[in-house]
Amino acid sequence: MRTLVLLQPPKLVFGQGCVAECARDLVGRGFLRALIITAPPTASLTRELEKLCLASGMQISIDQSIDREPTISMFENALENARGWNPDVVIGLGGGSSLDAAKLIAAFLGNEQQIRDAFGINLLKSRRTYLVCLPTTSGTGSEVSPNAILLDEDERLKKGVVSPFLMPDATYVDALLTVTMPPLVTAGTGLDALTHCIEAYTNKFAHPMMDLYALQGIRLVGKSLARAVRNGRDLEAREDMSLASVYGGIVLGPVNTAAVHALSYPLGGEYHIPHGLSNAVLLPHVMEFNMVAASQRYADVAVALGADLAVSPEETALLGVERVRTLAKECGLAATLHEMRIPREAIPKLAEAGMKVTRLLKNNPRELTLSDATDIYVRAYGPA
Repeated sequence: MRTLVLLQPPKLVFGQGCVAECARDLVGRGFLRALIITAPPTASLTRELEKLCLASGMQISIDQSIDREPTISMFENALENARGWNPDVVIGLGGGSSLDAAKLIAAFLGNEQQIRDAFGINLLKSRRTYLVCLPTTSGTGSEVSPNAILLDEDERLKKGVVSPFLMPDATYVDALLTVTMPPLVTAGTGLDALTHCIEAYTNKFAHPMMDLYALQGIRLVGKSLARAVRNGRDLEAREDMSLASVYGGIVLGPVNTAAVHALSYPLGGEYHIPHGLSNAVLLPHVMEFNMVAASQRYADVAVALGADLAVSPEETALLGVERVRTLAKECGLAATLHEMRIPREAIPKLAEAGMKVTRLLKNNPRELTLSDATDIYVRAYGPA
């Protein structure tokens, strides 16, 4: 059994209403100047935390500039503003974009590195500023992962910073913050959580410790995602999805993702397709490609999603692929790249860009060539 390093926030609070506990902890630690990174759709969700902190005499600055998946220039502008405010705590409250930006801003306050020097694994040198995360979506897992993603506009490709310094000091997962998520955001982020768990469980570097989190995350998504999409006020489904997001985030550090994420990055970088939607379209095709290398693992995924055992692992695994397709359809997500208006002639360029994401492709249970990547995009394109 290989050595595994599991990093988690020193404090992880899960439960409805735990925003109040976050405020008490911040006040108790004596912070004076807080910077909240959020976005326009989630700015109203900061009010309770802001009110409780202001009552204690804390000063609050709110940055809503990360209004989409963050680019390098967006991050650099937000960092410049943060340095002008000089906070002693950075709080990310929002979806994965807000959380990733908050994590990087906290790390680069007082850090003379350039962001481009930190892309990769363990290249970030330090973080001095206290970091808190409160997710308002259920999918990215950024609240408990050592990862952060930015779009490199020059290369039109998403790039990751992976470092223990990006692990939050405290995370508060309050399902009440997720009830206003629109159905399509709920669906996309939920499929992202599912992809994290599936790719971690079927990964070349899968580990028994992480298998527990991954399989339970798959079960929770299969049980509750469609319910949360249909009724955002279903708090049981919302809590299930919040937990699935946490489980999917926990496995990102020790095991990480593989070909689905590698091939989805160019769709986000070139065409600004939301990350979860990219994953949802590619996931069943990558599963089919990988099955010959890990049929029993994919059979386990199928059963976790609610499929019955078939006569062989291969047939059971195929039932899992159909479960994924059915779930995405139930959630109202596009099924093909054609539906997403991706031009078919873009496929060769997408494949070449996806093959550059070697930090994830090395995890895939089956070796992927440029020809394989091209074929997966062709299959995902669907009938014209």
